[in-house]
Amino acid sequence: MSAVRRRTIDEVLAHARAGLQRLSPDEAWDAIGRGALLVDIRPAGQRAAEGDVPQAVVIERNVLEWRLDPASDHRLPQATGYDLQVVVLCSEGYTSSLAAAALQDLGLDRATDVVGGFHAWSAAGLPTTQQGRVLVGG
Repeated sequence: MSAVRRRTIDEVLAHARAGLQRLSPDEAWDAIGRGALLVDIRPAGQRAAEGDVPQAVVIERNVLEWRLDPASDHRLPQATGYDLQVVVLCSEGYTSSLAAAALQDLGLDRATDVVGGFHAWSAAGLPTTQQGRVLVGG
């Protein structure tokens, strides 16, 4: 019988991040300007409480791979190919790292995430919306 290799979530997160070229909020903003797809994976309740990013496509985490895999019958029109740069955004930059690593496992080698997530995005003064109002500087 073989021993089961167990890792803590901190080890799993470190492994995921080792394969990412994570972006600061300003770097993510620049990437969007160059055609990257910003994907917000926060659940609806979290987006309602914290705000939204107008440039983001919302794809909740539980369907992310199906929506962005270019080979999936359930992909979004934006899932144009494996060379698409996908920048994943969550609340604080933890879940997004795991999600970006999962997208890389699908062959989306340019997938990455935003260091600090939505909180850092908002603190950097990048555009957000809340209750239909566009805010700059959160």
